[in-house]
Amino acid sequence: YCMMKELIFPKIYKHEHEPIKNVNEVIEESSTYGQRVVDNVVSVVGSWKFIIIQSCILTAWVVLNVVAFISHWDPYPFILMNLALSLQAAYTAPIIMMSQNRQSYRDRIDAHLDYKINQKAEEENRVIIEHLEAQNLALTEILKNVINNSNNNKE
Repeated sequence: YCMMKELIFPKIYKHEHEPIKNVNEVIEESSTYGQRVVDNVVSVVGSWKFIIIQSCILTAWVVLNVVAFISHWDPYPFILMNLALSLQAAYTAPIIMMSQNRQSYRDRIDAHLDYKINQKAEEENRVIIEHLEAQNLALTEILKNVINNSNNNKE
């Protein structure tokens, strides 16, 4: 009988990496009250509902001042309306910038977590390939043994 070489397989893989995190949970855990307020303000200001309501108010403002049913509290060229809109823009722009900064922070965390997942996947793929290569070597050795035994039995 032909002696078969000892078959060597890789050690069993242990998942020792930290669990995958949800970006939304990471952001929610680290956000302050002010940051949540900024996000809520931007979600309102950046909506169609806000644009439609603001357009209706501005249209009513202009119509009421042109027609003067009540009185001309802001006659043409609507300086008071321009002042109100300038104040709104002066406060809205920095709030939007703060929200964009938070979004870029979120994107960085998301990219980092994607990188970690890719590292884990690459490591696990490497382990799977090593195991498959070991199986191929073992199957080749077993096949050689079967062929040798078959040839020896024929003689």
